[in-house]
Amino acid sequence: MSIITGCLKKMSVVLADPVQYRLDLENESISLNARLGQRIQIHYTQTIYCMHCGRKTKQSFQQGYCFVCYRKLLACGLCLIHPEKCRYYEGICDPNDWAHAHCVQPQIVYLANSSGLKVGITRATHFQSRWIDQGATQGLRIFKTQNRYQAGILEVALKKYVADKTNWRTMLKENQSPLDLIAQRDQIFNRADADIKTELAKFPGEITPILDDTITQIDYPVLQYPTTIRVFNLDKDPSVTGILQGIKAQYLILDTGVISIRKFGGYCVEWHE
Repeated sequence: MSIITGCLKKMSVVLADPVQYRLDLENESISLNARLGQRIQIHYTQTIYCMHCGRKTKQSFQQGYCFVCYRKLLACGLCLIHPEKCRYYEGICDPNDWAHAHCVQPQIVYLANSSGLKVGITRATHFQSRWIDQGATQGLRIFKTQNRYQAGILEVALKKYVADKTNWRTMLKENQSPLDLIAQRDQIFNRADADIKTELAKFPGEITPILDDTITQIDYPVLQYPTTIRVFNLDKDPSVTGILQGIKAQYLILDTGVISIRKFGGYCVEWHE
């Protein structure tokens, strides 16, 4: 039996058929697709390191930060949760804040089919990985904006007509039936026409509708979906063991339960195989 040690962080992904997943621990990069059908074990060593500053911490905040960095995140981080509340245009948000860099760059407003149709936003350079992290089987870009605030106010306008959340339990139990995202987009645009025009008028020329009809189809490496969801929690049970039956979003699907790798960012583990 081999043992690989390191601290957990978000699985790296490559859009392929199916999606290729890797788990990076220290200097080792584990191909998870190659482990499908095999028994694996993850053992939490009771040590956590902040993914931003690297300091040892007794508790992880916001999926991988120590309390100090978590507070820094909150200083300009409200817009990471509610981008429509960003204070940038009021001159309040500090441009030197490390969260600020995620906001003042081009963003994409999109439709995706994860646990059903949803609207969302993400950085323009990260839309495919964002769809994968949400377990979406289809994705379509519909607007490009200059910053996160603009994307946020558009999302608020559109979520009157379409959901903006993913039901992760539904997403993990099955692949959703294909949707005609082009037809869905056009219906939403028609219903939200007045709301969209109001928001576009606030930023002339800075928000661009994307009328490309290319739908991204996403297939996941899953041998078998669970019929019931049992969730592993490393804080309560440090050992996770089972046959790896699939990977979807940022979850490992085992015959014994599911675990969110992203949730336990910074947790140091031993990977046994």
